[in-house]
Amino acid sequence: MGAAVTVHFVGAGPGAADLLTVRATRMLGAAGVVLYPGTYLDPQVLSHCAPGADLVDTQGLDLDTITDRLVGAHRAGHDVVRLTSGDPSLYSALAEQARRLDAHGVPWDVTPGVPAYAAAAALAGHELTVPLVAQSVVLTRTRARSTAMPETESLAAFAATRATLVLHLAVTRVRALMEEVAPDYGADCPVVVVHRASQPGEALLRGTVADIADRVEEAGFRQAAVILVGRALDPDGGGESYLYAPGRPRPGPAREP
Repeated sequence: MGAAVTVHFVGAGPGAADLLTVRATRMLGAAGVVLYPGTYLDPQVLSHCAPGADLVDTQGLDLDTITDRLVGAHRAGHDVVRLTSGDPSLYSALAEQARRLDAHGVPWDVTPGVPAYAAAAALAGHELTVPLVAQSVVLTRTRARSTAMPETESLAAFAATRATLVLHLAVTRVRALMEEVAPDYGADCPVVVVHRASQPGEALLRGTVADIADRVEEAGFRQAAVILVGRALDPDGGGESYLYAPGRPRPGPAREP
């Protein structure tokens, strides 16, 4: 039999304490040690933790220090939850943390969470894939004071698809980004910016490629915001899904043999 899993990477969702999965809350209640990103969570998320659990805010820690805490907790015999904002499959540093745990022989697993972009779309009341308008969603980020982007993943290349764009970690560069996408999306293309979706102080701005930067700068958003760009955000645009079309052939009710 394999070793028992003691380090659990758990998606904390967009930040609200009631948007964790049932599995996530169960894991938090059983963990002796919980590492969490304090910058991005409503503190009420930690109300799911067991009394007496060791709670470690990682916002001031580097990756090696975080790894030391995970490995140390494992070797002390604790179940450990490493909370990530949103879902661990996006911008969570899961890959590099998992490599380090593998090198130490520490078993781990992953529990998904509600991604921030989904919470943003829900607050805005929009589907991101609208028939005849957009059937693809591009989840990306941009280069600022952060890791370099691969050369093949330029924003201009993604904009050429005219798919719905979801820009993470990009709100401080919103003016330059809108200038970059304007040739493909048009100055009048709808844009939604959601700050701290689902958390206390959440805010939503609606605008266009031409004016959203002014609105963001006036609001003073500096972090924890998601930018949605695309014609799918126009409530009056789009066609209807073939899946639910009245004329689509459908099987009749099952008959008794």
